[in-house]
Amino acid sequence: MAPERTRRDHAQSGNRDPFPVSYGIDLQLFSPGACPVDRRQFVLGSIAAVAAAPLASIARASISGADNKVPVPFSWDMKVPIGNREEFVDWAVKNRGEDPKFLAQRWNRMYAMTQNKDLTDERNKRAFLLTPREDFCRPVNRPHAYESAFLDIGWGVTISGPHAVGRMTQVLNVQTGEKVLEIGTGSGYQSAFLSHLTDKCYSIEIIKPLAERTRSVYDELIADGYTEFKAITTKQADGYYGWEENGPFDKIVVTCGIDHIPPPLLKQLKPNGVMVIPVGPPGAQRVLKVIKHQAADGSITVSRSDIFNKIVPFVPFTKLVDGEIKGAHNGDAKDTK
Repeated sequence: MAPERTRRDHAQSGNRDPFPVSYGIDLQLFSPGACPVDRRQFVLGSIAAVAAAPLASIARASISGADNKVPVPFSWDMKVPIGNREEFVDWAVKNRGEDPKFLAQRWNRMYAMTQNKDLTDERNKRAFLLTPREDFCRPVNRPHAYESAFLDIGWGVTISGPHAVGRMTQVLNVQTGEKVLEIGTGSGYQSAFLSHLTDKCYSIEIIKPLAERTRSVYDELIADGYTEFKAITTKQADGYYGWEENGPFDKIVVTCGIDHIPPPLLKQLKPNGVMVIPVGPPGAQRVLKVIKHQAADGSITVSRSDIFNKIVPFVPFTKLVDGEIKGAHNGDAKDTK
């Protein structure tokens, strides 16, 4: 059996650092009735709205003093026992060196998501089971990592609930080798999930210190043996304009709400490509699956379907103005600079 691992706090533990003034958010952008909101959930009237908090760092100290690495690195043909919790926990302890407590919780959540039809195929179930959500949560929230809840990660931002991430990823139907763009890196969990489905993940985060912190989480995990996270390329920018130099993309996933489909993102989506994006008025978005169709004459049309069949409030798709986060992109349909 692989040595047991422990984890230290990411960056620094203790008091939170003040929210950088240059990345302040206009809280009036948020609809008072829009609750719960996903990922970029700013908690009004609480320190979470104005403070940053450390994430977990990942140090795998072993009882025996052996090398602190994942025993068996990820591979595309890795056989993960999905159908039985005890078999999965035993396999993952031996092959991934992870904590059996979290492994059991992870399998239980996967089973619940399967029953709820958030995960419907073996590839996405496998990807969920291989992604250590606890490593993308703050230490205080790690016991709740596999609850169906949004958890604070600092700067007033949350890690999305597993059911939301699971269904949005499942609908993308990512295939190995496809190029995927994520708008809103946040905790890093979504792209970590995606890296078990393809080796070409690109992710943009608008909040600079959050982008830097999440990049450091990926880098520590890579050093610790999660080599699949080498697939993730990140940058800090306004995601409205996409990442043209690395496009076009087979799939795009957006984790903030807007009242239209950003033209630059649609342009960077390949013909027959799929985008999952919350679209609608503030606080009343519906998460849409958007398919881009290109006719023989080059004309473009899109088809849309509601993946939850209900309103799922997301906070606004904020924008950068002269390097500062100011306002949102609602109403910017013609803004394609």
